[in-house]
Amino acid sequence: MANSLNRPAPKRSTRADPVSPVAVPEEREPRGARRKRETRARLLDAALRLMAEKGMEGVAINEITEAADTGYGSFYNHFESKEAIYATLVGNVFEEFADMLDRLTGGLSDPAEVIAVSVRHTLMRARRDPVWGRFLIREGFSAHILSRGLGQRLLRDIGNGIAAKRFVVADPFIGFLSVGGTVLAAIAAELNFVAPGAPAADLLDEFGFSGEHFAERTAATLLQTLGLKRTEAEKIAMRALPLVEAEVDAQ
Repeated sequence: MANSLNRPAPKRSTRADPVSPVAVPEEREPRGARRKRETRARLLDAALRLMAEKGMEGVAINEITEAADTGYGSFYNHFESKEAIYATLVGNVFEEFADMLDRLTGGLSDPAEVIAVSVRHTLMRARRDPVWGRFLIREGFSAHILSRGLGQRLLRDIGNGIAAKRFVVADPFIGFLSVGGTVLAAIAAELNFVAPGAPAADLLDEFGFSGEHFAERTAATLLQTLGLKRTEAEKIAMRALPLVEAEVDAQ
């Protein structure tokens, strides 16, 4: 017992006990900022739908605000003019999608596969978002085609294929028009004849045409236009597509 009483007390650890992490509440977006963002999104969505149908010149600002269910004055809190909202839409359709295609094809070394992947994704996007597709058709035949992202990328990609002796094109400008015009016509066919529920889908059966693998067939035909043999063009057009960002993040 005495030994027990005289035994020195055990030293206390100076190391602090682990502290459980305190959950930091996520910052909530201020209500005013959220409303402003939502209003801007509604204005852009309304303008896209209207301008895809009637073009910029055929749409008035009050039509946009009515379709967006916002006050007329609210429009000018976000855009200086009708031309300003149109420029934003063109940037979204031509530039952002072109940037996505660049990221998607960045790891591809074959110019032919770059063209095939870009064509297939463009048609797939138009099927998922018909309004986007109609806007692209309208603006793709305008003067913007050479000055905006998609047109510039297509010129570059065809030029790369010619420089690499992958494409045999006597006239690069006519080659550009052939590819670009066919893509726009294919989008129109996708929306009118090929996509499920398309308004004139019955005509395909009536004329004995098939909409199966439409994007791949379009890509293969365009590669033949650029000088590839049919067998090789079809093989490239049927290759597995690179994953888009959302699919990569999900893995």
